[in-house]
Amino acid sequence: MSMPRWSWKQWLAAVIGAVAVALVVGVPTGLLTTPLYTRMTPVPWWSYTVWIATAAMSGMLIATYVQRPQATPAATRTGVVANVGSFLAVGCPVCNKVVIALAGVGGALNVWAPMQPLIAAISLAALGWALRRRLTGPQACPLLVTSDSGPP
Repeated sequence: MSMPRWSWKQWLAAVIGAVAVALVVGVPTGLLTTPLYTRMTPVPWWSYTVWIATAAMSGMLIATYVQRPQATPAATRTGVVANVGSFLAVGCPVCNKVVIALAGVGGALNVWAPMQPLIAAISLAALGWALRRRLTGPQACPLLVTSDSGPP
């Protein structure tokens, strides 16, 4: 898969999108240290890799919508779901109120936390699929040109 030539507007959208996703995921999950939130458990080493990959791929995915408004609904939905999955994967397991309500603190630490790397891998794979689909979609299905004179 080769990278299409992007305009400066698309590169700008990619950078702004990546920074926005990095902040939206990094601040509430405690990956970025801020006075707004204190994480209750240590950050696993792989969380930073997932966070950076999610931000970079999301920025690129956002850039594909600049000057190319023909969006494929499946790629759009997948990109959104993948970002939510990445957010859940890198978040503090005992800080997630839904997980605590469903499984309790013990379940969050003993069931949810071990599942987070798998959720991260699935989310990154889905985000990669959505990005690949957006980058190759229009080029993969060229329009057929036919004449009115009948079959060749």
